[in-house]
Amino acid sequence: MNPKWQVPDLVAAMLLLATLAGCGRSVAMVAEPEPNPQLVDEIRKGGGEAAEEEQTAEAAPSAEPAGWGNLKGRFVYEGGAPAREAIDTSKDPVCTQHPVFNESIVVGDDGGLKDVVIYLASKKVPVNPEYEATADATVVLDNKHCRFEPHVLVMRTSQTIELHNSDPASHNSAISPLGDAPFNPLIASGQKADHHFNKQQNAPIPVTCNIHPWMRGYVLPRDNPYAAVTGDDGSFEIKDLPAGTWEFQVWQEAARFLAAKPEWKKGKFKLEIKPGDNDLGVIQVPASLFKK
Repeated sequence: MNPKWQVPDLVAAMLLLATLAGCGRSVAMVAEPEPNPQLVDEIRKGGGEAAEEEQTAEAAPSAEPAGWGNLKGRFVYEGGAPAREAIDTSKDPVCTQHPVFNESIVVGDDGGLKDVVIYLASKKVPVNPEYEATADATVVLDNKHCRFEPHVLVMRTSQTIELHNSDPASHNSAISPLGDAPFNPLIASGQKADHHFNKQQNAPIPVTCNIHPWMRGYVLPRDNPYAAVTGDDGSFEIKDLPAGTWEFQVWQEAARFLAAKPEWKKGKFKLEIKPGDNDLGVIQVPASLFKK
């Protein structure tokens, strides 16, 4: 980046690109952003400091598993659900058409904790052949109603992420993966841009919009398909895991590595996956684990 450029210059250039995009140009690329120290720090605090080491370390391929198993469970917020915080979008007439809320903690009426990510942390695991059909599929992250949909997205590094814009205003989607190339497409209304990740991440990485600073989502690219995000009721299921003892990682936006149980140090735990169904049951998540 040219050292003579200052932040106001970059913002002005970005807004000019947004104007051009809204006048018929479908996709532009915002000037490559400097690494955001705050976002990098968040990833590192979540365990991201080991990401490059894990990505470059080689492990012997695992033997053929003695079957395949499914893992399911349900995360429940312990105590009364926190009040949802409305975000002030009054400066943008497009965004005021739909209410926007802080999504760092979302608890359903039945106590289910939404957007908890659980994924297989072990390296070089066998992958069920059933997953080959979606290995190069496209997954969508949409800019919709001035928020990201879904709020948390898991995908594989072999897949393509397609960034959509369903709003009647321009958005950008800035992502700075640790140890991988950053990208920041400016997307006009009704248009899209796609991207491929080169390296997996050890923790979900933020997706932000510089035009609408409250917009924030997360994406987790992994080398294997064994990852899931809890739904509105707090439940999840990971299908066709290889039988054997593996290490899993749990993450949640406000708590980061989620130590929902005393033995889950920094949100990690080992579990023997048996052929067939494996159920963690209801996992109670204490309110004390969440950042104020």
